[in-house]
Amino acid sequence: MARFSRALLAVGTAGVTAFSLVACSGEDDDPGATGGECTESDEGLKVGTILPQTGSLAFLGPPEFAGVNLAIEEINEAGGVLGDCVQVFHEDSGDTSTDIASPAADALIAQGVHTVIGAASSGVSFQFIDKLYEEGIVQISPANTSPDFTTYERGDYYFRTAPSDVLQGRVLADTIIADGHEKVAILALQDAYGTGLADAVEQNIVDFGGEVVLKTIYDPTATEFNAEVSAVAASGADALVLITFNEIVNLGPALAEGGLSAQDVPWYFVDGNLSNYGDQFDPGFLLGTKGTFPGADPAAIQERLLEIDPELQDFTYGPESYDATALAALAAIAGDAIDSEVIKDNLVDVSSGGTKCVGFTECAELLAEDNTADIDYDGYSGPIEFSPEGDVTAATIGVYEYKEDNTYENLEYRFGELS
Repeated sequence: MARFSRALLAVGTAGVTAFSLVACSGEDDDPGATGGECTESDEGLKVGTILPQTGSLAFLGPPEFAGVNLAIEEINEAGGVLGDCVQVFHEDSGDTSTDIASPAADALIAQGVHTVIGAASSGVSFQFIDKLYEEGIVQISPANTSPDFTTYERGDYYFRTAPSDVLQGRVLADTIIADGHEKVAILALQDAYGTGLADAVEQNIVDFGGEVVLKTIYDPTATEFNAEVSAVAASGADALVLITFNEIVNLGPALAEGGLSAQDVPWYFVDGNLSNYGDQFDPGFLLGTKGTFPGADPAAIQERLLEIDPELQDFTYGPESYDATALAALAAIAGDAIDSEVIKDNLVDVSSGGTKCVGFTECAELLAEDNTADIDYDGYSGPIEFSPEGDVTAATIGVYEYKEDNTYENLEYRFGELS
């Protein structure tokens, strides 16, 4: 069987509504970690994705698709899951303003997928989490950070490789206070992610001795932000937290025109808008702006993601997407069955308490040597140890700063536990 090329694997990000991929080793290839070719079969593990090809988080789509596709390629080059090649079906999530994600979930259910990777947006995940629960299908989000998932009543099949915003809120607030700011304004989009992160930042600002002089929740579909700009101007804030998605490209210039540029009142971004904007803004527009997003240094996997998609400009949540896919496959192998219930029941076990291993191939080798082996998967996004609620119990948050060319560079990484 001929192996699909890396270029073909990247096609899933090019606006294809539903796309199936199977990558298997050819006769001349290294047989991989488990020592054999995988067999193309409709009985193998089926992975679906509901990730943004369109909408306000479309900039996160390419690295997330690349992470999933890299994992699928590696899994199948290592012999697949229980001898069969893994198939992946890509669907668009859109954003919370579109009715795309729910039909996407229907399409994947019809395809018989065993696990779904996605969505990127917390609000979008809430559009279909109940459907997957009712079908008994595992969902692993690489990017959902809303604290609401931890206690969600129908979350038995829900996991995430990104940490709750309880941790990001703590790191961002600490950065703001350490920079000498005392009066903080917060503008946050109205959805589960925006309001949850705004609450976490506010609580930590207060805990660290600062004051939140304004917290405004705005409509992300708005086309003008005059009221929000006026409110910030009147608040007397000496720092501004902007919890947005891609609407920052409109909100940012509106703030600058109102005398609230990043140089007038220092701005702080979050994972929803931390992107390399380049010439989308005038040179220096974002100079000095700081921001946070979850995830360890992507250097260990960056080149491999670029082989999947050479056009990548950002790597945000690419490692988390790889880890989500690899963990689903390892859980099936550990449970010796291609079944969503088995995957659910083994995800906590393969992520904690056993022999440490990094990435799919190394962990699969341990399972191939001894089918009773107990592994403890560490990912490219950091050490992953699922709680019974499907949360990671500790994570790394990166702190970044924008340069003159409106691209960002890392200042530091902070590791913390969620309690």
